[in-house]
Amino acid sequence: MTSDPTDLKVQRLREVGIFSATPEDLLRQLADALAEVELAPGEPLFAKDDLGTCMYVVVSGLVRVHLHDQTVAELGPGEIVGELAALDPEPRSASVSALEPTCLYQIEQATLEDLMEVHPKIMKAVIASLAHRLRATTAPYGQS
Repeated sequence: MTSDPTDLKVQRLREVGIFSATPEDLLRQLADALAEVELAPGEPLFAKDDLGTCMYVVVSGLVRVHLHDQTVAELGPGEIVGELAALDPEPRSASVSALEPTCLYQIEQATLEDLMEVHPKIMKAVIASLAHRLRATTAPYGQS
């Protein structure tokens, strides 16, 4: 028995912190608007300074956020990447590459904006995710 691809996307989205409290009907709309991106190990998702207007949800695999050779973070299933560009379409602040075979869902800025307008908790969760990542990234510099 094959499951409906939309059902699978909804199930995977529900496992992502920022979408965990999102009503089913909104997750279905989001699932229908997603594009799937497959990356091979070492393949770039985007490079620093690329213009970005979307964010990604890591469905499976592992990606590396990096500035040249320095790793900023490694992100796996259920985590989001590129959310800053989806909120503020400016050049990307870092590069992202796959460390292993990776599947991601691409969410365009307009789709995310529509979703946040209807369900403000998503906006709060995206901002909290950004704040957490900023704290984690800058924490090593605050140690004495």
